[in-house]
Amino acid sequence: MALPASTFTTYTAIGNREDLSDVIYRIDPTDTPFMSGAEKEKATAVNHEWQTQALAAANPANAQLEGDDPTTSTTTPTVRLGNLCQISYKVAQVSGTQQAVDHAGRDNELAYQEMLKGLELRRDLETILVGTNQAKVAGNTTTPRQTASILSWIASNTSMSTSGSPANPSPIDGTSTRTDGTQIAFTEARLKSVLSSIWTNGGKPGVILTGAFNKQVFSTFTGRATAIEDAKSKKIVASVDAYESDFGKLKVVANRFQRSRDVLVLEMDKWAVAYLNGRNMISLPLAKTGDSERRQILAEYALVARNEKSSGGVFDNTAS
Repeated sequence: MALPASTFTTYTAIGNREDLSDVIYRIDPTDTPFMSGAEKEKATAVNHEWQTQALAAANPANAQLEGDDPTTSTTTPTVRLGNLCQISYKVAQVSGTQQAVDHAGRDNELAYQEMLKGLELRRDLETILVGTNQAKVAGNTTTPRQTASILSWIASNTSMSTSGSPANPSPIDGTSTRTDGTQIAFTEARLKSVLSSIWTNGGKPGVILTGAFNKQVFSTFTGRATAIEDAKSKKIVASVDAYESDFGKLKVVANRFQRSRDVLVLEMDKWAVAYLNGRNMISLPLAKTGDSERRQILAEYALVARNEKSSGGVFDNTAS
């Protein structure tokens, strides 16, 4: 096979139009399970506060005399807690020329970049809220405020390593962080101990968040040590998406943005993200200083731990 002499081909041609698809393909994950599941509420001050209430312990000796003149029972006061609003933002900037030329895959370059920065900011927030071991920081004119992450609140219902000086945050008010211990295997027995503790404290968790490795470990727990083949549908099922515990059914969700060493057991309606008035993922036009346009995508928010006893965690797990 040979090319006939003087045949004009694309290799020498000048002026052939480009063939550029009008679709842009993106694979980076944008699913944020914690932020999607947590409730949203409004903050009206930088220090967002709430209260928790505990009942007196059940008294098995509560037997009284007939005709007794009762004495007043001890009153249990509320506990006042709070977290600080953290500011996080991304900035998009597009030159006037880039905004003016024709684009493939998007009509408006600035709007497209705003959308991308919004997705990136949401990923940042998910990582900050559940993927960092971060205590709250009051901040000042040179230090930014920081909101205490979920790892600074969960302390009542936990399973930790037995070595490496692991410790729960103390006090449980967002001012301290976890002390990580030597990593050990994530086991069903450890999970069951946390679920039992949560139930004893009155919690009703519905979601378990894991990293990729321990999601696969979860799928080997009792009853699922081997894959199940459904001959009728020609499908092999090797994963666990729900866990039927002694204390209720929980959804098992892999979260790319939390620490792979943590397994979080959460009652989602006891967690919220409070956004300061008018500061929930907003786009702010910035001053024009040259031949370009800038947009600041901003959120000012605080994590709200409505009652950490409703949730728990299996910590210090191996991640590979």
